[in-house]
Amino acid sequence: MPALQSSIDAIRIAAAAADRMKATDIIAFDVTEPLAITDIMMIATALNERQVLAVAEEIEKDLYLKCDRRQPRSREGLTEGQWVLLDYGDFIIHVMHRESRDFYGLERLWKDCPTIDLELAHPEPSATESGDAAANDDTDPTAQQSVSVESPVQS
Repeated sequence: MPALQSSIDAIRIAAAAADRMKATDIIAFDVTEPLAITDIMMIATALNERQVLAVAEEIEKDLYLKCDRRQPRSREGLTEGQWVLLDYGDFIIHVMHRESRDFYGLERLWKDCPTIDLELAHPEPSATESGDAAANDDTDPTAQQSVSVESPVQS
């Protein structure tokens, strides 16, 4: 039995909030088959501790405002800011510092589970970010000037 539509809708709201806060590599897995205690696991990456906390806070805020999800059943990792876990029962959200995500490799646990289309504007952040940078360099002469001015200073 696949994840409930209400869980999918909520996780899309969470993913959009994480994306808006510049989290990267956002992915969600339908884990109903192997776990049966929750529907979805979502993982998002942040570059530093402050961003981890900001992303988690934005997710909580949007879930409350947009789908009336009160506080999560459990919230862990707020002190360290390396890995925040938000447990809403039907779904669990992991906001992880890049180093923690690389170290723990949670995707390995759920690699056989189907992924959920999060309907983000750019589903593959790393590929899009590099594509956006290339597009900006071609179309924005200011960006090229900025690079050429900064290059000698960095040398």
